[in-house]
Amino acid sequence: MTVRQDASSAAKGAEKPTTWVYLFDELERIEKERQPEDWEAVRTLLGGKGANLFEMTRIGVPVPPGFTVTTEACNAYLAADRSFPEGMWEQEVEAMRALERSSGKRFGDAEDPLLVSCRSGSKFSMPGMMDTVLNIGLNDQAAQGLAKTTGDPRFVFDAYRRLVQMFGSVVMGMPDEPFEDAIEKVKEERGITNDVDLSADEWQRITERFKELFARYTGKPFPQDPFEQLELATRAVFNSWFGKRAVDYRNATNIRHDLGTAVNIQVVVFGNMGENSGTGVAFTRNPVDGTHEIYGDYLMNAQGEDVVAGIRNTKPIKDLAVEMPETYAEFAAICERLERHFKDMQDVEFTIERGKLWMLQTRNGKRTARAAITIGVAMANEGLIDRREALVRVTPEQVDMLLHPQFSEVVKLEAAERGQRLVEKAVNASPGAAVGKAVFDADTAEVWAKRGDPVIMVRPETRPDDVHGMIASKGILTSRGGATSHAAVVARQFGTPAVCGADSLKINVDRQLMTQTREDGTVTVRQGDWISIDGGTGEVFLGQLPTVDPDFDREVDLRTLLEWADEVRRLGVWANADYPRDAERARGFGAEGIGLCRTEHMFFEEERLPVVQEMIMANTRERRVDALTRLLPMQREDFEGLFRAMDGRPVIIRLLDPPLHEFLPGYEELLQELAGLKVRLQHFDKLSDIDDALSQIREKEDLLTRVGELREANPMLGLRGVRLGVMLPEITEMQVRALLEAAARVSEEGVTVHPEIMVPLTSDLGEFRVMAEIIRRIAADVEKETDVEVEYKIGTMIEVPRAALTAGDIAAEAEFFSFGTNDLTQTTYGISRDDAEGKFLIQYVEQGVIDKNPFQNLDRAGVGRLVEIAVTEGRAARPDLHVGICGEHGGDPYSIEFCHLAGLDYVSCSPYRVPVARLAAAQAAIVNPAD
Repeated sequence: MTVRQDASSAAKGAEKPTTWVYLFDELERIEKERQPEDWEAVRTLLGGKGANLFEMTRIGVPVPPGFTVTTEACNAYLAADRSFPEGMWEQEVEAMRALERSSGKRFGDAEDPLLVSCRSGSKFSMPGMMDTVLNIGLNDQAAQGLAKTTGDPRFVFDAYRRLVQMFGSVVMGMPDEPFEDAIEKVKEERGITNDVDLSADEWQRITERFKELFARYTGKPFPQDPFEQLELATRAVFNSWFGKRAVDYRNATNIRHDLGTAVNIQVVVFGNMGENSGTGVAFTRNPVDGTHEIYGDYLMNAQGEDVVAGIRNTKPIKDLAVEMPETYAEFAAICERLERHFKDMQDVEFTIERGKLWMLQTRNGKRTARAAITIGVAMANEGLIDRREALVRVTPEQVDMLLHPQFSEVVKLEAAERGQRLVEKAVNASPGAAVGKAVFDADTAEVWAKRGDPVIMVRPETRPDDVHGMIASKGILTSRGGATSHAAVVARQFGTPAVCGADSLKINVDRQLMTQTREDGTVTVRQGDWISIDGGTGEVFLGQLPTVDPDFDREVDLRTLLEWADEVRRLGVWANADYPRDAERARGFGAEGIGLCRTEHMFFEEERLPVVQEMIMANTRERRVDALTRLLPMQREDFEGLFRAMDGRPVIIRLLDPPLHEFLPGYEELLQELAGLKVRLQHFDKLSDIDDALSQIREKEDLLTRVGELREANPMLGLRGVRLGVMLPEITEMQVRALLEAAARVSEEGVTVHPEIMVPLTSDLGEFRVMAEIIRRIAADVEKETDVEVEYKIGTMIEVPRAALTAGDIAAEAEFFSFGTNDLTQTTYGISRDDAEGKFLIQYVEQGVIDKNPFQNLDRAGVGRLVEIAVTEGRAARPDLHVGICGEHGGDPYSIEFCHLAGLDYVSCSPYRVPVARLAAAQAAIVNPAD
């Protein structure tokens, strides 16, 4: 390979050639030439690591000199089929000459060579995801000369073998194992366990062995030309931008793929030059819990990767204060200075070379959810940042994470290494960690939970009549369904961890077992076996993993942060709650009202379902009313509990929405039961047994007939919601009576009630008028009977495009709108939620066909446009129209921002998402200030 070692061949006469390379001390040059709009533009150009090195150099922190090849060069290289852009290499060589001048050493010198490191550095920190090569510039001649110059051949050959090993694995793609095996072999021969005990001769032998391995694997000798080493290392770092782990990391953290990585070339300082040298990594605050203390590890007589790789047992950073008190004092002062300068907790790397402290890197440190909140609040209280900045820094996902039981990453990693991980990534439907015994039906889940057994309900998918089991369960696992499937929606409603769509699991409900075929055989989970699920990551494990439970009342810093959020946000935050306990929990989390009470969930409770089914089976209005009369006191009691829990706050109660067949057994299930009864009938001898069997058969046949009558080709678009109320007004009459009687009763107790009655699935003003007339008629009757006047509102859910497009007409009668964006998304896209997520929608996102799953993040262009039309035209007809959202999007930060921009009055979400929504609403207000 021919490598140019000077810039003499650079193109001459070109106008304003692109600058691809900048020295660490040229930040002012960048600002003058490029005039970046802000610090983010500098970070985009130089990468986060490079930008911070430039800034540290400017403010006088001891940084080894170096230069950065920009992200623009990386993108140009990748766009040109992995060819350096014109002039880049010449500029890199010239920058090396500048380092030679500043250091007084020559790159490739045979006696005292200049050595450099080559590191990646994208705009956003991607720790460990891209490549690094240390000690570039060493070769056989330089190693021998440097050993004589320093008088420390052990240090030199330790450094040389590191270069060969890193160059082989990073640049040439060699596996690490042959290198590690070579080291282990020498240690075994010596009977030692630590690398630090190897002698100079042994490191020299190991280096020779490494070069042999390199030549055998690559078919060429280890390069002796330092500039060839530098060029190949630069290419390797550029190439690592699209390495698998880097791409996966960016996908997981929503980092754009077009940013590119910078290459940072820096003079190497050595922490392995004896007992007055060392290296370490530290945080300016505790990244686990946020405590204001320097937190980290270090090693004496080591290089940086020894600390990170865990090759040797590290020491806590506080021990450095004893071992090298003056150096530690200087280090602590720099940490404080960097934190105050960058106004955030810093993650720093440092090296001590023969007693001299050098800072190699600083960046905003990664931290746990708890630490993020604690640090944000503390820095605001210290005056380092203001409250708004503290609110912006904490992510809604961190708030969510803090409120659910969790598994530590260490625990999960250890379980995976033991072969306990069944599923690495399914749909992370509802966050939190859950541990329980696998059960395969709702009834068993409820029974076992009542006797004190923690259970995880395992189903192919869940149905509304599984709700009682879902409520009783610690977690939910399904092999089908997506992020807005029934299982997911209900799980989030109750704060229950859930993993959905785990399609590698075969769930057999009848046999009460779950299997997975793996390379090492079939794993079987039977009813009663322990499993653990992480609803935040979509992972499933065999056995019991330990969890940590949060306590909102004890989360003082979180509560403080959310109080600050409440001062900033414009949007109200309400909650979806079907039971008094949910309402109390939601209010504890800061909910300002109930935006959706789904009355059908109350019907599925064990003592009520038979009465509901009797009502559905009734073949006359009289019999139907009789059953409804028995349901009325149960429903009234539910509403009383809700009103008491939300004393003084609005409660929106949605009238019955789902089609009636959902309250009955499935058609195919009934056919099977009927066939089984007929088979058993043939084997009965006793007349009494025959009579019982015939009675059961007639009952099942009647039920089958009714279920058949209620079957629809597309139930989602069939007889449900407002249509059910119009066709069977007695159901509406019962629910309205129960609601208003409850309001009257608790009002007399001194409770302040604000009931709002919501008509579901309105598509035409005529439908709404029919329902509104029923509501007003029943309200007048209740007021006359109780002599209590209850103020109430009548509004509707906007769930179909026609309702949004005719919102001006509907608003003439409706006092409020609530957007049911789950159904509105389905009807706008013309797709079935569960079918779409199971068959193509997730793949659409993965393949880039669409940017986001519209059931997780509101589709602003389509569904959002309908919302904007409805808000605008609705308020034109009724200026005081109150408008909110009650779909699952109400707890999604991206969707909440849209609601803020669209001028909605509130969002409503599941209770456990209320704190998340409070923060997200504040962030929306901060990022999008009013004109």
